[in-house]
Amino acid sequence: MFLVVIGALLGALFGGFTGLLVGAGIGWAAGAVLRQSVVGGLRVVQSQLIDSTFAVMGALCKADNVVTRDEINAVEKIFTMLRLQEEQRRAARDAFNRGKQPGFDLDSAVDRFARVSRRRAPLVQLFLQLQVMAVAADGRVDPAEHAMLVRIARRLGLREHDVAQLEALLRAGGAGPSAPGAAHAADRLADAYAALDVSPDASPAEIKRAYRKLISQNHPDKLAARGLPESMRAVAEERSREINAAYDLIKDARGIV
Repeated sequence: MFLVVIGALLGALFGGFTGLLVGAGIGWAAGAVLRQSVVGGLRVVQSQLIDSTFAVMGALCKADNVVTRDEINAVEKIFTMLRLQEEQRRAARDAFNRGKQPGFDLDSAVDRFARVSRRRAPLVQLFLQLQVMAVAADGRVDPAEHAMLVRIARRLGLREHDVAQLEALLRAGGAGPSAPGAAHAADRLADAYAALDVSPDASPAEIKRAYRKLISQNHPDKLAARGLPESMRAVAEERSREINAAYDLIKDARGIV
């Protein structure tokens, strides 16, 4: 619309009413070309993000030499979370299968994601979260999977601590082993402290501050303002749910109000 108005004004200035109509038409055409270019560019970026995300995911799930049914189900769940259309799902499955191949170039795929995402922190963090969600779906993160996650994280400018914190967050939120008993409850509580990045002997005030900081940093609206695509909102909401679950575990154990 802006280009239509500009074209019309310039046309009226130099050619009267006829010029106004011609200028408006030129402005409309220019706007249409620009809109087509922007939409096309966004589609290309989205396609590249999908390809990199699921190719890396395939390599991770294959890192322990076996891709389990639980991991495949988790990948399908991620398709739904990201609201992928059928064509996008086919592309994601193809990328996932390519990532499982022995000769797959993991570093190049991670570098490609870094370029397309422009290393925007929200995208990088949720990209890593999706990877952990997939490999932790069978109840554990194999040492080979963890080592590959650390390799990926470091290539994206993150630390091993970030990977460990994310793994703990998912376990505390219910993605860990389902073994019953006090030992399992103690493990989940330990994971909850690690997820909030506080020690078990932290004061209630310290725990509250850590929780509020983490939940604020990961609020979907704040992440959207920092460039998170709408298609990733469900992933951000899942992360917030897991943070709340970890905090609830600690509150119940410590009697924090």
